[in-house]
Amino acid sequence: MKRNATAVWNGTGKEGSGHLTTQSTVLNKTQYSFNSRFADGVGTNPEELVAAALSGCFAMKLTFVVSGAGFTAETIDVNSTITLDAGAITNAHLVVNATVPGISQEKFDECMEDVKANCLISKLLNVDKTYEVSLTK
Repeated sequence: MKRNATAVWNGTGKEGSGHLTTQSTVLNKTQYSFNSRFADGVGTNPEELVAAALSGCFAMKLTFVVSGAGFTAETIDVNSTITLDAGAITNAHLVVNATVPGISQEKFDECMEDVKANCLISKLLNVDKTYEVSLTK
């Protein structure tokens, strides 16, 4: 399986602008610029997309791991914050809120350790990762 996306940029780094299009067209010429990346401008940015990819991958992987342990997650909510500092991504902070009826805290912690080690996007990011996790049974 292969997935792709395209970025087109016009102009200088600070005054120019660009757009992103994904294979699925969920992003279809979606605007991004210096201001949407480094200020409060309208549009997306690479770091936001990395955060979305991490949240989506982590939530889905946790769902599969919990199911493999014999439980059905009612809800898995993952919020990822990517920190860009001095020109580098330095941290990924994940807040995980899960509702998994019947699972023990110990079993859920085992599932989380599996996901921390095996989430594909998490493995791709070679940065410090921090977690806040809450479980509702």
